[in-house]
Amino acid sequence: MPINTIIIDDERPARDELAFLLKAFPEINLVAHGKNGIEALSLIKEHEPDLMFLDVEMPGLDGLGVAKKLVERGSRLPQVVFATAYDHYAVKAFEVNAVDYILKPFDKSRIAKAVQRVKRMMDERVSQVERLESLVGQLGAGAHHAQHTHPAKLLVKSQSRMLLIDAEDVIYASIQDGAITVYARTAEGVSNYRTVEELMEALDPGVFWRPHRSYLVNINHIKEVVPWFKSSYMLKMNDKRASEIPVSRAQTKRLRELLKL
Repeated sequence: MPINTIIIDDERPARDELAFLLKAFPEINLVAHGKNGIEALSLIKEHEPDLMFLDVEMPGLDGLGVAKKLVERGSRLPQVVFATAYDHYAVKAFEVNAVDYILKPFDKSRIAKAVQRVKRMMDERVSQVERLESLVGQLGAGAHHAQHTHPAKLLVKSQSRMLLIDAEDVIYASIQDGAITVYARTAEGVSNYRTVEELMEALDPGVFWRPHRSYLVNINHIKEVVPWFKSSYMLKMNDKRASEIPVSRAQTKRLRELLKL
């Protein structure tokens, strides 16, 4: 029996890559693509798919929001495989609740395992409603907990590798063209966080400070404070490049408070 499948992801390259990889599985019948949570709900109603690959992080109604809406509907639900760049509390919840997940960038062998698990779940007629209810409840608790704790590690993409970096080893981060690059003692790479605000929320506010709208610095890795023009300052960091980070005029007072200038 074919497994009618839809893909929901706000990034077209991710949708195309996953669709290409799924061609290797003859049992998968890809019936539709969608780029956001609203389209996901519409496509589920239209096609009644057996399986949905659902991106967790999407603007507007995200993947977990879609899961909540599906649970509220109480109607027939597809099997759900979540796709995520990385989430330090969600991955455990996915495992515990037997709702499968795949990490970006996608790996064919991992997708094969997800497809096998979906087939087993369909054969056993496992209640997807109960599993999604459990997942949503646990992730809600995890999100609340995450607001009061800070991850010990950050995940960054460096070329084709996914690296875990200790938060204390992060020297600074900068955003350019919508991508956040994290610079640490031994590595650098692009973060899965989309804004500086999101990254700040994940880190200890007693250690990380935003001297400029485009930068976030670890105050323990400031090597030198250099007076700059018009009573402003430049921070020299203790990375290999001795990177210079501007301090905006609005943050000059905060710098003096932090360093007792």
